[in-house]
Amino acid sequence: MQVYRSLEEAAGRFGPCTVTIGNFDGTHVGHQELFREVALLAGAHCWTPAVLTFDPHPAKVVAPDRAPLRISTQSERIAVMERCGMRKILVLPFTRELALVPPDEFVRDILIRKLDVRSVVVGDNFRFGHRSAGDIHLLANLGRELGFSTHIEPAIRWRGTIISSTAVRVAVASGRAGHAARLLGRPYELHGRVIRGHGVGSKQTVPTLNLETENEVLPARGVYITRTRDLTDGREWESITNVGMRPTFDGESLTIETFLLGAFDGETPERIAVSLLRWVRTERKFESPEALKQQILLDVGRANAFHRRLARRCNTEIPTRSFPKTQ
Repeated sequence: MQVYRSLEEAAGRFGPCTVTIGNFDGTHVGHQELFREVALLAGAHCWTPAVLTFDPHPAKVVAPDRAPLRISTQSERIAVMERCGMRKILVLPFTRELALVPPDEFVRDILIRKLDVRSVVVGDNFRFGHRSAGDIHLLANLGRELGFSTHIEPAIRWRGTIISSTAVRVAVASGRAGHAARLLGRPYELHGRVIRGHGVGSKQTVPTLNLETENEVLPARGVYITRTRDLTDGREWESITNVGMRPTFDGESLTIETFLLGAFDGETPERIAVSLLRWVRTERKFESPEALKQQILLDVGRANAFHRRLARRCNTEIPTRSFPKTQ
């Protein structure tokens, strides 16, 4: 896979290609469906499956006060794109100058002349160009004029919810870890470095890894069943994680504390990813550290039972589940 960081770098090297265009924050199930369509269409014509995306999010440039919180980092998005078969990715710096480009100029100058696009796959709510004046109808008309095909994919629903980046943010922020995982096609992860805690856990309750996260979208305060991965060497542990203010100890700032359920060998990780698998309970204040420890042991029992069920399910062949598209 090749990642380009500017039009100048990509020009003459990107196509002929089938491309999808968007921000793809979260690279959720709906985005992954677009990538699959790109790969199928490109393969049928011996073109390159490609993605044109932007950094930063356009809203951070044109309307920073309304810009959404970022679900995933650029490197996370690119990793999912690669797993979905994308072979070339242009991360186009979004500037005020780019925001002023009219829709037809965006297509003629960028897509056709510089990127050699032969077909475009986008969602049915796709907008582009200055003031988002371009829509799927204009894109299709320009395609007929300039000789590229346009493929419009309807939105995908799960349990009545249109799968979108906004829906993912709402699910994570409300603590619905399982729902967020369905929308993303994988658990939501908190990334960051391990920092020194207050030392209370190892003395009065249970020892934990304390995460200083880089994520902008944070889960609701509470206890979650999780899986923890060392981002340096790939070690993994089943775990349980508390996101909250440590009210039993009169905490004043948000902490993310993860208790590893399995044996811990080797060096303490420097950077970890914590995958949120299931909500357990809300955070609350206990009358004593001992009472909190007893509750944690109950939480650990629930987490161990969940991980055992998950392991049994993973050892059983499960048919691929499809998601309905809107009509």
